[in-house]
Amino acid sequence: MGLTIGVDIGGTKIAAGVVDEEGSILETVKVPTPPTPEGVVDAIVDAVRQVSTGHQIEAVGIGAAGYVDDKRATVLFAPNINWRHEALKDKVEQRVELPVVVENDANAAAWGEYRFGAGQGHSDVICITLGTGLGGGIIIGNKLRRGRFGVAAEFGHIRVVPDGLLCGCGSQGCWEQYASGRALVRYAKQRANATPENAEVLLALGDGTVDGIEGRHISAAARQGDPVATDSFRELARWAGAGLADLASLFDPSAFIVGGGVSDEGELVLDPIRKSFRRWLIGGEWRPHAQVLAAQLGGKAGLVGAADLARQG
Repeated sequence: MGLTIGVDIGGTKIAAGVVDEEGSILETVKVPTPPTPEGVVDAIVDAVRQVSTGHQIEAVGIGAAGYVDDKRATVLFAPNINWRHEALKDKVEQRVELPVVVENDANAAAWGEYRFGAGQGHSDVICITLGTGLGGGIIIGNKLRRGRFGVAAEFGHIRVVPDGLLCGCGSQGCWEQYASGRALVRYAKQRANATPENAEVLLALGDGTVDGIEGRHISAAARQGDPVATDSFRELARWAGAGLADLASLFDPSAFIVGGGVSDEGELVLDPIRKSFRRWLIGGEWRPHAQVLAAQLGGKAGLVGAADLARQG
């Protein structure tokens, strides 16, 4: 199969791109994400039509945040868009007159990294996405593993602290409450409030108050050696690495790929994640260690992965 289109549905924008068999994006278009479920469908169709002009397109892959059924057709539950059993494949397929595959966005990003990014050369890969929340994807034996009902790899909602912090999913103690961009900001605010003298650089990058601290401020401050910022990254990494050790016990991959906005900081976060992973890996002194790699495709992974999954059919 030749050219396909990948669609990545974000909170503020929807990106669509024409992708070739080598994973290269030939053309892209972005449209604002509408506030209504019906409007999102219209926007997807509009983006696909725009970007397909002048290309011979064979299929469309859509990456959607939420639970996607085993047939890769219906979004069972998408909290940010308020989709409930949304027949997305049928609705888009009828209007663009092309075969459509719907996939969870983290699964799509994992597949993109496996095929064209950091996962090349590995047959067994676990991907985690450290963004606002924590997503994931499972590739075992060169296949994307989705589970019987299509909703596997929701790693962010593994409960790691009984009766812990309340999560947006309604549960308590979910992993993403301790290892995510949101968690990083919480750590920094708590520490800056307790010891403002150790957060001078961090506070100065914001508006001078704890409430003004944002993720970008923490990254910039950590690069300048701010004690609170660097300690906040270490805390996030401690939780992330411990979680990877648990996933190693389940899946025994040859590599973990860490993506998402937090991973953009490179070794600032990856090195302590590796140390924590080795610290908590059961039998780690006697067993092989999976590599912990930085994602390579950045924000393009979901779009490229969705397009390639559409190509696979």
